[in-house]
Amino acid sequence: MTWLITGGAGYIGAHVARSMAAAGERAVVLDDLSTGVPERVPAGIPLVRGSLLDRGAVDRTLREHEVTGVVHLAAKKQVGESVEQPLRYYRENLHGLTVLLESVAAAGVRRFLFSSSAAVYGVPDVELITERTPTVPINPYGETKLAGEWLVRATGRAHGIATGCLRYFNVAGAAAPELADTGVFNIIPMFFDRISRGEAPRIFGDDYPTPDGTCIRDYIHVADLAEAHLAAARWLAGREGTAGLTAGGNLAAGRDLAASGDLTAGRDLTVNIGRGEGVSVRELAALVAEVTGHRVPPVVEARRPGDAARAVASVGLIAEKLGWTASRGVREMVESAWEGWRLHHPAASVG
Repeated sequence: MTWLITGGAGYIGAHVARSMAAAGERAVVLDDLSTGVPERVPAGIPLVRGSLLDRGAVDRTLREHEVTGVVHLAAKKQVGESVEQPLRYYRENLHGLTVLLESVAAAGVRRFLFSSSAAVYGVPDVELITERTPTVPINPYGETKLAGEWLVRATGRAHGIATGCLRYFNVAGAAAPELADTGVFNIIPMFFDRISRGEAPRIFGDDYPTPDGTCIRDYIHVADLAEAHLAAARWLAGREGTAGLTAGGNLAAGRDLAASGDLTAGRDLTVNIGRGEGVSVRELAALVAEVTGHRVPPVVEARRPGDAARAVASVGLIAEKLGWTASRGVREMVESAWEGWRLHHPAASVG
């Protein structure tokens, strides 16, 4: 089968494309290149430049590349920006998804994997966030992801499409320096940006009800996340053997149930993707200082609105359903991210 990867030239999308290509899956990337980088797309995977808002471009891509499954990652994802520009986020994230699903249903595509987010949960006051934790998003970005899940599942039920929704926690790291996150919107690049300019890293709030007073988060290496996409895509395709995923990213070939005549159209999957372990912001700042050699003590500023004291995933369901668990630790995330940061920011130096 052939997978369409929307947003496949982006930070996460390129890692997914790389993982699928390495596993022998056929794929094509559709990306408007508003934030994507063409050079990130692996050799051998066609890149189509186009917008999900352009139904004709989506139809042509599905038809010309004989697409049989979709991995949908293309979306706007900056929380603060979504608060300032809610109309843009609903148009890009939700209307774009609607156009894509209309095209998918018309083309008879029967597998659809949706990139969701832990932002759908809002700020739950629980030790571990399970897939049954109430979804109460607190910003337009989270709202578009939750509404996107509803739309994906409803379309799957109406049109016989096997669907999956992957709720990521905090993504970090890089499988290769050239694939590193070049934005300064997540905490690790934010730390790098400050120390590269000779400024102290910032911690927003140290009076939370946690052991060191700073927020606790669950971090997932982007390469692990990409392998989770591969496992979920193969599960939607009806392939057994996904428990054969190893730290090196290999999956057991498995038996293709769809090819053997078993039906998979009723399949639906909604799972968290994280490590199930919390790391405080202060602990992360100390690790960044150790890895980079920049040992300027962080400064503490006021809390940011909407930050939960703790947000850590329960990861039992994805292990049960797909036989997948994360294999990379936080140090590896920071080290690989720093290597990528220095490639893209040559002026960054070791302190």
